[in-house]
Amino acid sequence: MAVEKGSTKQTLGRPQLSSSMRSSSYLKEHQQYRPPKQFDAHYGIDTVVEDLQSARVSPPKPFTPFNGVPSKDEPPRIVEGVSHDFTHPNCAPPRGAMTNRLIATLIYKSRTAGAAHATPNLRHGSSDSDIPANFAPTTDIKSFPLEPPTPGDPEPLDNLYGSYISPLCISSFLHLMSTFPLPSGGDAITSAHRCLDDPQHPLVVELTLSPAPSPDYLPLADLRKHELIYRFEREWNVDVILQPDTLWRRYPRLVVFDMDSTLITQEVIDLLAATITDPPDLAARVADITHRAMMGELEFDAAFRERVALLKGLPTTFFEQLRPVLDVTKGVPQLLRALRKLGVKTAVLSGGFLPLTSWLAQELGIDYAHANEVIVDDSGRLTGEVKGTIVGKKRKRELLLEIAKTEGVSLEQVVAVGDGANDLLMLGTAGLGVAWNAKPRVQMEASARLNGESLLDLLYLFGFTSEDVDMLAA
Repeated sequence: MAVEKGSTKQTLGRPQLSSSMRSSSYLKEHQQYRPPKQFDAHYGIDTVVEDLQSARVSPPKPFTPFNGVPSKDEPPRIVEGVSHDFTHPNCAPPRGAMTNRLIATLIYKSRTAGAAHATPNLRHGSSDSDIPANFAPTTDIKSFPLEPPTPGDPEPLDNLYGSYISPLCISSFLHLMSTFPLPSGGDAITSAHRCLDDPQHPLVVELTLSPAPSPDYLPLADLRKHELIYRFEREWNVDVILQPDTLWRRYPRLVVFDMDSTLITQEVIDLLAATITDPPDLAARVADITHRAMMGELEFDAAFRERVALLKGLPTTFFEQLRPVLDVTKGVPQLLRALRKLGVKTAVLSGGFLPLTSWLAQELGIDYAHANEVIVDDSGRLTGEVKGTIVGKKRKRELLLEIAKTEGVSLEQVVAVGDGANDLLMLGTAGLGVAWNAKPRVQMEASARLNGESLLDLLYLFGFTSEDVDMLAA
């Protein structure tokens, strides 16, 4: 009996492998890759026999075995943690196909600082609000508009919706773009976006749209001038820059600038006129001619000759006296330093005076400088006449072409920046023409427009992030 009892104890104490301690496959336990749990629906014979009473013989849910070969029905994907596939707007097109993507850069027009370097006056909703903080700067309707329109503006919609580019702003823009017809064969527009500065409250956002609206219906040049785009800019207080997604957009090789009201904030000829007190209304007369010429109301060449004639008798020493008075536009030194680091050639084509243009180009490190030469008499005073061809709109275009040819640069890799009507031919010839705080006619005809306070924002049009810009400008 003792033996039988001992045998029973030995049998009861014998270790056994339950279903939780054993696997259906030896290979599965020792291979490096383990299938996702969602597909772990295989039941081996060991599992069924060992724990038949508590196990379900049939799989708990239908499943399709995956043979490891991606197909249209079984695309490669991550099934744990995130959901992602390999089809998105940033992928290269299939072999033999051409990229048909449009880049839209949205830059918030800050009133107090350059669009990319301002600290926005953010006003978030209360913690108990249903509106996420990054969807609206305030939940109090009485606080809108955040930045009231300037008195006298023709549109009452300026700055209506906030102090940065919110998700609602991006959604509104995508909805706008979806109203334009797609090319033949395109059934839906897809998009991806990057916040180029602050991911929480971005002031610069780059969107990739694929495919671009049909050029047969609306060419890019006309799309840029579309009334809906202009209205969107006014409502959301942003500049919208549309560019085709090409290699040349990311790698410019020549950037050409106007000088007056572009590289500097003043008009040099107005500064010269202000130094003459007799007659007392001379400065006002010259300023009026300058304004009308920049607006395109007067032919620039004739207007320039008329203004120079009014400066007759002015000593040339005033050019040197004006040097410390010149107010360089914010961000220009950093921008030119960044372009030099990138190996980009620069030029200034000015409708002003060569003595000041050459001096400023040397101070800023600009490679080429062209401007007007005035005739000086033996006593060192202006005769009121101009030497040679006036650097007006036609001459600026010719000089841009000459410099590009000298440097071996294709026009697709040339960027031109200006503000007046005499810059329009130059802006239209370059691959990208940027109207900088420009007159209304120039704003509408240029291929891009920037209305900030820092010209360093130009780098965002090439796809650089704020981190890139800081590194280049350092």
